[in-house]
Amino acid sequence: MSGFESISGFESILGQEQPIRLLTTLFRNETIPHALLLLGVEGVGKQTAAMAFAMACNCMVFEQKNLSEGTKTQADCYTTSDQITTIGPCGCCKSCRKIESGNHPDIILVKPSGPFIRIGQIRDLCDTLALKPYEARLRVVIISDAQAMNPSAGNALLKVLEEPPDQTILILTAMQTSDLLPTIVSRCQHIRFNPVSRKNIETLLIQRHKAHPDDAKIIAAMANGSVSKAFSMISPMNGANWMNRRIWLINEVESLSKKPIGPQMAFAEKLSKNKELLADSLEVIKSWLRDLVVCKYHPGKIINKDLSDRIQRASKKMKVISMLSKIDDIHSAQKDIKANANLRLTLEVLIMRLAKV
Repeated sequence: MSGFESISGFESILGQEQPIRLLTTLFRNETIPHALLLLGVEGVGKQTAAMAFAMACNCMVFEQKNLSEGTKTQADCYTTSDQITTIGPCGCCKSCRKIESGNHPDIILVKPSGPFIRIGQIRDLCDTLALKPYEARLRVVIISDAQAMNPSAGNALLKVLEEPPDQTILILTAMQTSDLLPTIVSRCQHIRFNPVSRKNIETLLIQRHKAHPDDAKIIAAMANGSVSKAFSMISPMNGANWMNRRIWLINEVESLSKKPIGPQMAFAEKLSKNKELLADSLEVIKSWLRDLVVCKYHPGKIINKDLSDRIQRASKKMKVISMLSKIDDIHSAQKDIKANANLRLTLEVLIMRLAKV
């Protein structure tokens, strides 16, 4: 077992009081559904919550009666007669330590192999689920980034959801329901995780990474509610690079209309060659254009506060309708890229549109 993040229970998840309350209510109501779907943007704690839930389901501090002794309700949920008074796992017992270290045989993580979760991975999972759990009260399967399932993998998983194995709960994580087969969505209980507030991310960056408050504000804004993205941007390896990259991107976009087609296409090529940075780069460009609009009405609410003078000067030169159109162009390009359109061509078209005065 590998790929698990270090966790210490629900208390380690920041800014998700409502979804955590819903998860712990499953214990208080003594009902655990066969399938959960945790929804929200990347990096808001979905997988950490899934692992904490798996720990809670098998924590030895709780009564030792096996959940398999419970009965299935009309809602097709597991019930246990044990009154659970603790809302989270202890983190110290043998079971909790095994799960936290990624060594528990009955806590199974399925994640994309490359860009997809393939049917072979789901078939292997089905073979495992045909057997009884080795030691867990409740076996937990976590399918991370479930939207990455190709159609055949999705259909194979659907069969598991239609006839769920005993002593097993499946927890899927995804960004939104529209990325999954409707038949899969309908067989899961949904819990939505919200983007983490900028203020909370700022606080974390300052406390955990000793970030300068001004840098923390900018990174928190660029992270779009994702704690993991913010941590990646502020890390010693990437932090300074991202602050510099932000300025480079803004400089390029600001000067596009003054450049001939050759340099414009060169900019598109540079973006296409850094695929791992592309999504965040487009968000940086979008945040700049957003600031140019916001500055006209609410200057205090701009994202790039360290560039406020520059934003004010640029905003005066541009029409709101033009800036909103450019933001729409970025949205369209992001959708096309997500749909696996030709990356270089998509970016070239986008850059030409951004270059229009």
